[in-house]
Amino acid sequence: MDRLPGFRDFYPEPLPHRDVWSADVRNYILDRWRSAARGYGFREYDGPPLEPLELYTTKSGEEILGQLYHFIDKGERAVALRPEMTPTLARMVGAHERNYRKPIKWFAVPQLFRYERQQKGRLREHFQFNADLFGETDPAADAELIALLIDSLRAFGLTADDFVVRISSRRVWSEKLTTLGITDAANLTEIYQAIDKLGRESADWVQDKLRAAKLNDAQIQEVLQTAAIKEDRPSAFPHVPYDVGQVLTRIPETLRPFCEANFSIVRGLAYYTGIVFEAFDRKGKFRAIAGGGRYDNLVKLMTGGKVDLPGLGFGMGDVVLAELLADRGLLPRFDRHLEVFVLVADETLRSESLRLVHDLRDAGLAVDYSLTPSKPDKQLKRALELNAGCAV
Repeated sequence: MDRLPGFRDFYPEPLPHRDVWSADVRNYILDRWRSAARGYGFREYDGPPLEPLELYTTKSGEEILGQLYHFIDKGERAVALRPEMTPTLARMVGAHERNYRKPIKWFAVPQLFRYERQQKGRLREHFQFNADLFGETDPAADAELIALLIDSLRAFGLTADDFVVRISSRRVWSEKLTTLGITDAANLTEIYQAIDKLGRESADWVQDKLRAAKLNDAQIQEVLQTAAIKEDRPSAFPHVPYDVGQVLTRIPETLRPFCEANFSIVRGLAYYTGIVFEAFDRKGKFRAIAGGGRYDNLVKLMTGGKVDLPGLGFGMGDVVLAELLADRGLLPRFDRHLEVFVLVADETLRSESLRLVHDLRDAGLAVDYSLTPSKPDKQLKRALELNAGCAV
């Protein structure tokens, strides 16, 4: 029986076939994500993989239903496998935020599920590094989160020649569109989704979408001119307009070569309210590596107005990152390394051999031995196959 389309089997290396994925690579990525987050003082959390369907439709509307794995459970509840982590986090923080000192700095590495068309860098499930910060409005918080994103990629050996973080602002865009007389919420969502496709779709496609959002030709040209604003010289960052410049100047100087102001970045989701950003590989071979931004109204929305707590966060998937690391030759070898193989030279000595195995394992060593009787030369051959450091 074959696995479902868009899902993955994870095997230990060496891999038996091209059409499977490496459990070793997955663990390597997740371990470094966790290490980077903890280095910034973030604490790990998790939530249920199955949530009430309303948790997602409240934030994203009924149109998200086509992207979800959802059903009616035996208790007649409408439920869905989590397609993202932010709604769960907003629910959790809203329920118990008084028990935590601000700012709240949390991260998670959940497995997420979306029923959408498969394409390069996108499957129907993936693991994702989510890092979020609540209770702080100062631009230093945005800078801290972007710095974590950069350092979490640097942890794999990626440099400023490999990727760039493009930073923009929904606040700037909101003010710009207001000056153009565009204030209808439905239109704004369509406009943001069209701008979000710049560089991924043709210019004609984007302009057609903007016309469908009821923009005239003059408004379209104003939108495209704003989207063309960018600045990648760190020396010019203090002069970048609005909150983008404030964030860029608060990013550590050693990390500024990884950043650029780029107003073509808007993020397609409606709930962003301020700074937004995405990480891309410099060669343009892959989808966005990561993306996020500020969502100061989301907790209020998810709690029905009971809790009003500013927040911001980002997500980074394992699929694109693994492809990028493989392309750059930055994945280590994952040969199995066994520290000790214990030989059972004589079956009359098996009890003593097992005692030695147990003692070595108690000492923290990786140890294996022959489970069934076999000749010493076959056991030595097995020790070599397992890449054992020594045989005793």
